[in-house]
Amino acid sequence: MGISSAESITSVLQETRTFPPPAEFTAAAHINSEAQYQDLWERAKDDPNGFWGEMAAGLHWFKKWDKVLDGKMPDAKWFVGGRTNVSYNCLDRHLTTWRKNKAAIIWEGEPGDTRVLTYQDLHREVCKFANVLKKLGIKTGDRVTLYMPMIPELAIAMLACTRIGAPHSIIFGGFSADAVAERNNDAQAKLVVTADGGWRRGKEIELKNSVDASLEKSPTVENVVVVRRTGSPIVMEPGRDYWWHDLMHEASADCDAAELDSEHPLFILYTSGSTGKPKGVLHTTAGYLLGTMLTSKWVFDLKDEDTYWCTADIGWVTGHSYIIYGPLANGATTLMYEGAPNWPHDGRFWEIIEKYKVNIFYTAPTAIRAFVKWGDEWPNKFDLTSLRLLGTVGEPINPEAWMWYHHVIGGGRCPIVDTWWQTETGAIMISPLPGVTTTKPGSCTKPLPGVVPDIVTKSGESLPANAGGLLVMTQPWPSMLRTLYGDHERYVRTYFSEIAGCYFAGDGARRDADGYYWIMGRVDDVLNVAGHRLSTMEIESALVSHPRVAEAAVVGFPHDLKGEGICCFVTLTGSDGDDQMKQELKDHVRKQIGALATPDMIRFSNALPKTRSGKIMRRLLRDIAAGREKTGDTTTLEDYTVLATLRASEE
Repeated sequence: MGISSAESITSVLQETRTFPPPAEFTAAAHINSEAQYQDLWERAKDDPNGFWGEMAAGLHWFKKWDKVLDGKMPDAKWFVGGRTNVSYNCLDRHLTTWRKNKAAIIWEGEPGDTRVLTYQDLHREVCKFANVLKKLGIKTGDRVTLYMPMIPELAIAMLACTRIGAPHSIIFGGFSADAVAERNNDAQAKLVVTADGGWRRGKEIELKNSVDASLEKSPTVENVVVVRRTGSPIVMEPGRDYWWHDLMHEASADCDAAELDSEHPLFILYTSGSTGKPKGVLHTTAGYLLGTMLTSKWVFDLKDEDTYWCTADIGWVTGHSYIIYGPLANGATTLMYEGAPNWPHDGRFWEIIEKYKVNIFYTAPTAIRAFVKWGDEWPNKFDLTSLRLLGTVGEPINPEAWMWYHHVIGGGRCPIVDTWWQTETGAIMISPLPGVTTTKPGSCTKPLPGVVPDIVTKSGESLPANAGGLLVMTQPWPSMLRTLYGDHERYVRTYFSEIAGCYFAGDGARRDADGYYWIMGRVDDVLNVAGHRLSTMEIESALVSHPRVAEAAVVGFPHDLKGEGICCFVTLTGSDGDDQMKQELKDHVRKQIGALATPDMIRFSNALPKTRSGKIMRRLLRDIAAGREKTGDTTTLEDYTVLATLRASEE
C-alpha cells in the first residue's frame, strides 16, 4: 500500500457543534445509555470469546461451535466447528413467527413498477432458484457470478446461492464486459445470472450483451440464466442460455438449507487495487452474518415496524450487508429501488420516502451534496416526517452537508449515524449509536463493541489526541475478510504488513480529546505540501462550506517548490466561475484552514468524474491536474464528457 515517511498527518478541520440524541429516541433505543455502550465495548475488548459467544447465540445453528475464536490476525477463524446457513437465518427462522406474512422486500423499479415480497414469498422463490442452481450443476463451493440490475431477482439469487453453499460474486451492473470477464476468470465462475437489461435515467443498460461479450473470454462459465426485465430483444444461445421464468416455472419450492461450516466461503466481492488488478475480498458465513445482523440492529436501531431504505447498489458491499443480509437476518422490511435519484425528477428519493413512509434512510455523502445542489425545493415538496433516523456511508461527510441533511431532510429531529467501514471489514466498525452518542458533524464518533482501533505512526506507535495518523485495528472481529481469493500472500501483504500485528485500513484518521474518530480520507488521498501532510477531505470540506460551492474534489499535483501542490476541482451553484471567484475561494480556504492549505489551482466544472455508484474518481483528477493523459480503468465512469470538459478547463 505504501505510506509516506511522515509520521503523522496534520489535521486542520475544527468542528465544535454537538447534537445529543433526542430523549424520546433514547428512551426506545436498543442501546440507550453511555454506560450500556461502555459495558458492551469493554466486555468485547477484554473477553472476546465470552462476548461473541453470547452474541452468536442470536443466530440459528445446526451445530454449535467448538471454539469461538481460533488464532489471530491475519488468520483468525470464528465459531470453529459450528454449522449454520445464511439463507436459513435470513428466511426460514422467521416463518415460524408472525413475520411470515411481513414484507421482507419492498421494491420500486425506475419506471414506477412495484413488487412486495413477504418473508414467505421470498422463501418460496429462493428455494425454487436454489433448485434451479442445482439442476444447472451448481454444487456447494462452485462460484456464481451475479451481474444484474436492482431487481428482486438479485436478492433471490444471492439467498439461493447461500442456501446451497455456492459463493456468489456480484458484479456491479455498470462494469464493462472486460471487467466482467476478468472477475469471472479470477473466481473461475461456473454460472452467470443476469437480465436482458436494467433501467438507469430512462435508458436501458444492456447487461446481456455485456455478458455475451465477456463469455468470449470466460472459459469456466457453462451457463447463463437471464431475467426478463426490459423486454428488449437479445440473443439466447441454445444449450447455454436459459430464461429465469422458464426454469422457475418447473422448479420445486422445497429445498433444505445446507448445513455449512461457519468458515464456509459466503461471497467474493472485487474491489479496486492500487496495482489495477481487482482484489477478490472473501467473506465467510457465520462471522459476517453475525456482524451485519448486530450492526444493523445497533446502528439503525431496527424495529419491527420500521421501513428501512439503504440507497446503495447491491453490487457494492453496502448493498450486500445493509440491503440484504443484515436487515433480513433481523426480520426487517428493506426497500430496494432500481434507478437513479434524479429520474424522472430531482425529487425521486423524497417521493419514495413519502410513498412508503420510510423510517430509516441510509445514503452516501456524494448523493447528499448532489441533493444540496439540486435545491431545497425538492425535499420541501414531499412529506418526510416518517423519517426517524438518517445515515451516511462510503466516505467522510463534510460538516456543511451534514448540517443540511440534519435540517432539511431530518427536520432537526433525526439522529445521523455517520458510519465508517469497508468492503474488507464486512460490517460497520465506527459509528454513533443513535440513542446514546452525542454527534459532531463530520465525525464517525466511536468504535462499536468488538472493534478495537488505534491511531498510530508508520512505526506503529500510538498517537495522542488530535494527532492525525494511520487507522488500524488491533484485534480481530468476526466479519473481517479472510483472504483475497486465490492470493493469500497479497492479502497478508496488503492489510497486515504495514503495522505489525494490526489490520491497516488504508485510511488516515485522528481521535479527538473525547475519543471521537475523524476519518481524514485514504492515506493515498493525503497531500504532502511543503513537508506538511494535509487531508484532501478537510480542504474539500472547507470549499463546500462556501455558499456558492456545490461539490469539490481536491488532489495533489507535482509542484517545483512545495513538492506537491493543491488542485481543486469545483462545481458551483448558479453562474459559471471566473478569476474573481477563484480568488474568493482561495481566500475562503485560507480563512477556514490557514495559508498552508491555500489552493494552487482551481478548476471549475459542471460535473466531476464519478463511478456509477457516485464515488469521485480522484485517480483521473490526479492525472488531469498533473497534465498526464488519463490512465487506468475508466469502465466505471458515469459520463465520459466530464473528462473532456475538465481537460479543457484552465487554471
